[in-house]
Amino acid sequence: MYQYHKWLRSFHAVAKTGSFTLAAEYLSVGQPTVSEQVTALEKKFSVELFHRRGRIVEMSSAGHKLLYAITQGLFGQEDEAVQLLQSFKQRKTGMLRLGAVSPPIAMNLTYELMQRHPDIELETSFSPEKETLDRLFNFDIDVAILALSEFDQRFDTQLYRRYPIIAVVRDDHPWAAQKAVHVEQISDEKWVLREKSSRTRQLVEESCDRLDVDLNCVMQLNSREAIVHAIAKGIGIGFVSAVEYAETPGTKPITFVDHPFFIDYHLCCLGIRRNRPMIAELFDSSPIPAT
Repeated sequence: MYQYHKWLRSFHAVAKTGSFTLAAEYLSVGQPTVSEQVTALEKKFSVELFHRRGRIVEMSSAGHKLLYAITQGLFGQEDEAVQLLQSFKQRKTGMLRLGAVSPPIAMNLTYELMQRHPDIELETSFSPEKETLDRLFNFDIDVAILALSEFDQRFDTQLYRRYPIIAVVRDDHPWAAQKAVHVEQISDEKWVLREKSSRTRQLVEESCDRLDVDLNCVMQLNSREAIVHAIAKGIGIGFVSAVEYAETPGTKPITFVDHPFFIDYHLCCLGIRRNRPMIAELFDSSPIPAT
């Protein structure tokens, strides 16, 4: 069985990195060793695990749908064990890797964890939703904070925080003199929106459709910072989660009456890891907000 372990380890490394060369670097062995072990695995069980076309390597359906799903759990937990041992060597009491799409809410949680557990090593990183979920599945991070657009049964999720979605206007805009505006006023304005995959945009558009409110998008941008600059130039006004608004000269946040728009952020982890001590403590110590 130990021989199979080495072969499977090489298969997993190639599947994870997408390259025999990168797999060899990942395992700190020579590329011929990786190639030989993967080939031995294929010959032993009469199965093609990779389609090879020059330097391009693609997993076959057998490798991707069946075997890789198993080795992700097998070697992901092995990597987790090594990280734990490394934390002991560094005299840390534990380690937690946090991933998120929103820096403000992730840093809020990171700060809370640093205050509660000063001896824990924390790593926080940011990437789009799909990439963050892939990193969870690959054991590259432990917990994510996401405004999920859909739920995957492989993951355990828990509502973490709910925030209103507000408008941002230039400081000489008529709304700037009002304490709050009604949702019906949206139809009279020009809007600068995020790309269609943005969860904030999706939630606003869904609510506007439900409330029969027209939304006139005059520009689409793929970053929050770019939208703020467009607002400051007078191109239009925009939406942002209240937790993500950073005070910017020349702009002002605007609240809607009765908060018709809101966004939920969820804690998310791989289901098989929900009961790991650090992850379980994080989930259990985060009260579910009232809705």
